Amino acid sequence: IQGGMQYVGYAEMASAVSNAGGLGILTGLTQPSPEALRKEIQRCRTMTTKPFGVNLTILPALIPADYDAYAKVVAEEKVTMVEIAGGSPKKYMKLFHSHGVKVLHKSATLRHALKARKYGVDLIEIVGYEASIAGGQPGDEIGLWVALAKALEVIKDIPIVASGASGTGKQLAAALAMGAVGITMATRFLATKEAPIKQTCLFQ
Repeated sequence: IQGGMQYVGYAEMASAVSNAGGLGILTGLTQPSPEALRKEIQRCRTMTTKPFGVNLTILPALIPADYDAYAKVVAEEKVTMVEIAGGSPKKYMKLFHSHGVKVLHKSATLRHALKARKYGVDLIEIVGYEASIAGGQPGDEIGLWVALAKALEVIKDIPIVASGASGTGKQLAAALAMGAVGITMATRFLATKEAPIKQTCLFQ
């Protein structure tokens, strides 16, 4: 799964990942408005016939946005999956599921994952401290491979995805061997031609 990346997760990136066999992700708040997100979803559909999703990072204290409207667009456009990060998925579960959208919760800690399970998410993304994540507190600085092992021991009824410090096939194999169903990979995709960043950044 391609992780959501602000100002990187456009249709070019998401469609390329999906066309290559992964699950591409559009970054919802990269778009300046909910209707702009709708247009980007529709544009992505002209670039791939494969499934793709949308990342919706809920951080009202840092990013004042109309999250309800963004969520409504994701549901109405019936994307394959929404990755909820930063905040709780509880408020939007009925909306997404009623439109056939799978919900992946990006969980900063095991306690967040357990709450997400209680709310009925379809997949849980266990995020190590190496990854970009909001919601942790002092004392939560746990690496992915430790957090993943514990989560797989505790949560056995929902598929778990590993996230953080993973960018190779060997790391994917390691996550699968531990019992995860896959990995979320983000930063590694910056080294692709579809990433809208200056190429000079790749050599620093």
